[in-house]
Amino acid sequence: MPQRAGSYFHLHLVSDATGETLTTVARAATAQYTKVLPVEHVYPLVRTQKQLDRVLAEIEESPGIVLYTLLDDELLRRLEKHCRELSLPCLSILGPVLQLLQSYLGTETSHRVGAQHTLNAEYFKRIDALNYTMLHDDGQHLEGLEEADVVLVGVSRTSKTPTSIYLANRGVKTGNVPVVPGVEVPRYVEALSRPLVVGLYASPERIVQIRQNRLLGLKAHHVDDQYIDRKAVAEEVAFSRKLCARHNWPSIDVTRRSIEETAAAIMALLAERVGAPELAPVNDYTIALVQGVAEHADDIDRLLAEQAHGWVLARMPAAAS
Repeated sequence: MPQRAGSYFHLHLVSDATGETLTTVARAATAQYTKVLPVEHVYPLVRTQKQLDRVLAEIEESPGIVLYTLLDDELLRRLEKHCRELSLPCLSILGPVLQLLQSYLGTETSHRVGAQHTLNAEYFKRIDALNYTMLHDDGQHLEGLEEADVVLVGVSRTSKTPTSIYLANRGVKTGNVPVVPGVEVPRYVEALSRPLVVGLYASPERIVQIRQNRLLGLKAHHVDDQYIDRKAVAEEVAFSRKLCARHNWPSIDVTRRSIEETAAAIMALLAERVGAPELAPVNDYTIALVQGVAEHADDIDRLLAEQAHGWVLARMPAAAS
C-alpha cells in the first residue's frame, strides 16, 4: 500500500456500547506509529439506523480508517457497504475473536450489546472501592485505614492520588498518606496490619520538576523555597525511604513509571499476599485518567494528580453524606 503523505489521519471508532474496548485497542495500535497522529472520531452507543446515518455522514466528510464493535447484523452490513463504496478500510475489532471462540467452543454468541458492563457484584465492588478511596485520600480518615487493601505513602508529587484512583477502579480499596519530613507519621499508619503499605518515591530532580510545573500551572508562588529546593527535596525522599525500610514496607520508584506501571507493580505485590482481592477490569475513567502519557511525559504526573484530586474533592461531600 502506498505511503500516505501528511502527519495525521482520520480514525473513526464506531461502537454500540461505551466504546471502551474499541478505543483501547485502537490507541494501543496507533501508538506504534509515531510519525503520524490519528484524529479520533468516536461514536458510542450507535444502536439505530438514524444514529448510524450521522456516523456515515461524518465518515464521508472526513475519510479515513473505520474500526467498529457492532453486533447488530443490519448496522454492521450497512457500515461495511458504505466503506466499500468509499474505498475505505473497515474492520471489526471483536469479529475475529468472536469467530475464533465460536469455532473452538462450538456455540453461538449471545449478541448482547455491552455485555461486559453489567451491574454485578464486580461492579458494586469497584464502586465501593472508589467511595472508600475518595474518603481516604491525602491522609483523611486515618482511623479507617485498617479496612484498606492498599495504603500508599510518599512525599508530595509522587502520584499517590491518581494511583489510588486507578487501583480503586480495579476494585482495590486504597488510602494514601503524605510523608512530611520532621512530622511524625500518624500512629494509625505505623500500626496497620491488614493492608499492604507501599512507599512511592521518585528522584529529587523529577519531583522538583513536577512541583515547578505545578506552581507554574497554578500561577502560584510557594512561600517556602524548600518546596522546590533540590537538596531539601532529596532529604524528603531519603526520609521517606528510611521510613519504609524501618517498617519493612516495599517501595516503588515512580520516576519514569506511568500510573498503569506503578499500579501493576502494586497489584503484583498484593497478589503475593494471602487473600489478595480479585481485581476488576479497567473501565472508562481509568483509561481517561492515564491517556496521553507518552505525549505529555514531562508533566503527566502533575496533570493526573490535579485531575484526580479535583475529581475526588468535587465528590467528597456526596460521598461523606
